[in-house]
Amino acid sequence: MDYGRYRYEQTKKKQEAKKKQSVFQVKEIKVRPKTGEHDLQVKINHIRKFIERKDKVKVTVIFRGREISLSQLGRDVLQKIAEETEEIALIEQHPRFDGRTLVMVLAPK
Repeated sequence: MDYGRYRYEQTKKKQEAKKKQSVFQVKEIKVRPKTGEHDLQVKINHIRKFIERKDKVKVTVIFRGREISLSQLGRDVLQKIAEETEEIALIEQHPRFDGRTLVMVLAPK
């Protein structure tokens, strides 16, 4: 067996496998619990664009100072985002607290 030919075939197989794999990024969208309605719609449109490009989206609600007492408001914001994007995205990681931030991850269907 020709060793050079064998190595050539192995590299060709690796290149072919690399072509077929899909590459995605994790994009992050940051909102606040008192973000306005129009601003929230703009953020949702950005999320739609990211999901259509097959990227995952990490939605973060940031609480500053005494806003941490508005944690239910933050959960409502994330729930609204999930409802608006449910036809194109699924929730990969449900909302959870990470320090003073509330985090949810959306993935394309």
